[in-house]
Amino acid sequence: MGAMKWLVFLAFLNIHSQAAAQSVIQVSVFSTTSKTVILRWSSYSGATSYKVSTALSSSPNNPIAFVMFGPNTVMGSISSLSQDVTYTFTVEALSANQAVLSSGSTKTSTAPDMMDPIRTVKPKDSSTLMVDFNPKTGATSYVIRVENTNGFFREDSASSSPAEIKNLNPYTEYQLSIMAVNDAGRSQPSSHVEAKTLLPPPQLSTSSPSNDSIIVTWAPVSDAVLYTVFMYKFASNTLEKYNTTNTNLTVTGLDAGSLYVIKSLAWDPEGRDGEESLYVNQTTRPPTPSSVNVSVVRSNSLAGLAVSWKLSQNVYDTVDYHVTSDQNLNCNSTSSSCTLSPVGCGQVHTVYVTASNKAGPSHPSSPVVFITFPCPPESLTLVESSEGNCTLTWNTVPYADGYEAFVKKGDGGEATCNSTRNNCTYQCQCGYTYLMSVLAYNLAGSSPEGTILNYTTGNHACKSHTKDTAPCMPTDLVLDPKNSSVVSVSWKPNNRAANYTVSAESHGEYGQNVGRTCTTSGNGCDITELPCGSSFKFSVMATGGARRSLPSFSTFLETDPCCPVNLTVDQVTQAMSNVSWSHAKAAQSFITSLTSQRGHARCHTQDSHCLMGCITCGTNYTVTVETFSTTGRATNCTYQGFSSSPCCPSGIKLYMLASNSLRVYWRSTASSHSTTVEMLGTSSNYTCTASAGENSCIVENIQCGDVYRLVVAPLTAKSSKVPFCPYRLYSVTCLGSNVGTVIYRGKRSVD
Repeated sequence: MGAMKWLVFLAFLNIHSQAAAQSVIQVSVFSTTSKTVILRWSSYSGATSYKVSTALSSSPNNPIAFVMFGPNTVMGSISSLSQDVTYTFTVEALSANQAVLSSGSTKTSTAPDMMDPIRTVKPKDSSTLMVDFNPKTGATSYVIRVENTNGFFREDSASSSPAEIKNLNPYTEYQLSIMAVNDAGRSQPSSHVEAKTLLPPPQLSTSSPSNDSIIVTWAPVSDAVLYTVFMYKFASNTLEKYNTTNTNLTVTGLDAGSLYVIKSLAWDPEGRDGEESLYVNQTTRPPTPSSVNVSVVRSNSLAGLAVSWKLSQNVYDTVDYHVTSDQNLNCNSTSSSCTLSPVGCGQVHTVYVTASNKAGPSHPSSPVVFITFPCPPESLTLVESSEGNCTLTWNTVPYADGYEAFVKKGDGGEATCNSTRNNCTYQCQCGYTYLMSVLAYNLAGSSPEGTILNYTTGNHACKSHTKDTAPCMPTDLVLDPKNSSVVSVSWKPNNRAANYTVSAESHGEYGQNVGRTCTTSGNGCDITELPCGSSFKFSVMATGGARRSLPSFSTFLETDPCCPVNLTVDQVTQAMSNVSWSHAKAAQSFITSLTSQRGHARCHTQDSHCLMGCITCGTNYTVTVETFSTTGRATNCTYQGFSSSPCCPSGIKLYMLASNSLRVYWRSTASSHSTTVEMLGTSSNYTCTASAGENSCIVENIQCGDVYRLVVAPLTAKSSKVPFCPYRLYSVTCLGSNVGTVIYRGKRSVD
């Protein structure tokens, strides 16, 4: 480089340094697209032009493009950039000779490139569109632009696909485009697609004019050509669908008192079904009450009509019932009955029952005509028609099916007379005062009490009358038990002529009445076949020509306790046995005895079993049980005898024989039972059996070098081994391959 060039370069550096010291250009990003960035910078005094250059941020010192602008320009763009790339932009203020007076830089990314058009747009409902699009690499979010032909414009942000565009107008066509967004800005909008929202849902109103129908109405939906109404019964799987071009629908043939869930939608001219309405619940009116029944009830002095009906099954929610009578009576109920009150005599009521729920009332039930009880007859008159007879007459009353006359004699005697006419004849005696009244009755009941006629019968020359009174009550009841099942009963008769019945009653187990009786004309008889373990109440009653006496005062007797039905004796050891028995009625405690010529064992217990000690082997025992009741009564019970097990042999000895055999001896027991010998080793077991009367047997081919447990025990009559005999331990040593010596290791008791 020549000297002149160096001077020029140094002068340029000096001027540039001075300019840099003067001020620095401020650079900012005004906007970005996927291909273009618009920059804004501050003006610099003395600049004749501005140079805007760009470089990749990864290589900021290697510009890839630049643009020149005039001295009065403070905003400019640089294009032909790549999408979603970070660039460094530098603005330089240049002098007339292109020297750099000042510079400034900034860094930004370009926006994403234009996206593909929206893939699909589907209406979700009348105010929402579902937008599905292909994601753009590098985009952090998306902007969906929504327009229509009426000038509507809106932009919604979306983070991913699909996206919901809400709050739109029903049945309106929209154009939608999409832009990708990152930190630098947004892309150009894609080409638009068209979509139309659905028709809005009908606004339903429902009612139930009857118990099997529902009316659904709605306001017209603009642009709708058809409506579909869906209806299904609550708690069932049945769904019904109805199409109509009207704005109302009447559905019949429904179940009474049932809840139906209803919704609807409208269809547009393009054949698309619109947004569904909200569900509406409607209950049909309840079924008409059936099986209405009316009867009279009385409470204190007031009478009423008890009205009942059959409740319908499978009815939804609460049903109220209203009962009315054409006599201006009514009552309400939520159950199956209600009372109309008060009612009087001789009235005719026509009764209806109506059911109602939230939907309204049902049809009234079939009318029930009910006639109340008749009024009491009036104008009572008595005529003594002949000697010993009187005729009572009265006026008839409406709605009476018959009459009942009540006659009360002055001495306390009473009589009644029934008639379907207006008179009644009964026996009357002279010289007595009679009180007489008449009740009328029909199916509803009897009339209230009416007039009471007081009448005294002609003179004092009445004929005498004789009448036997009822027998007197027997007294001084005495019980004399003859044995455990027979009791002799005696008493003082206190009557001149009567028959007597003795009753013995006992309420035993499960509440059944176990009764016994005997009958006599004397003053005593026997009650037999009294069961054990029972308590009886004895009483006597006399019977004569004029009815029966009062029963005597009761006397109680307890029979002896019962014997156990089953008894079992199980020998536990050679010297102990367990005795158990079944339940014994009325027995509280037991004394059990095992008795033999060699002694006896005895125990006293409240349990149903007892462990008896001091039992002698090989001995026959007599088994008895004595039962005691809580009051000390006792019963002696004898059972089949018990034989204890044979005695175990004693004096056991072991001798070696040739050929690896052993002879087992024991003291002779003079028993009639066979005896078995067992030698149990760790690897081999040996047995032999001796007949009754023998006191030894030979165990052959013994294996030496083992410890054996030797048990000698008699066999029972059923050929089973007595399990109580003790065992001994023996060591059998080896001498070569033969048995050497037998060593006694000690005596062990039974396991």
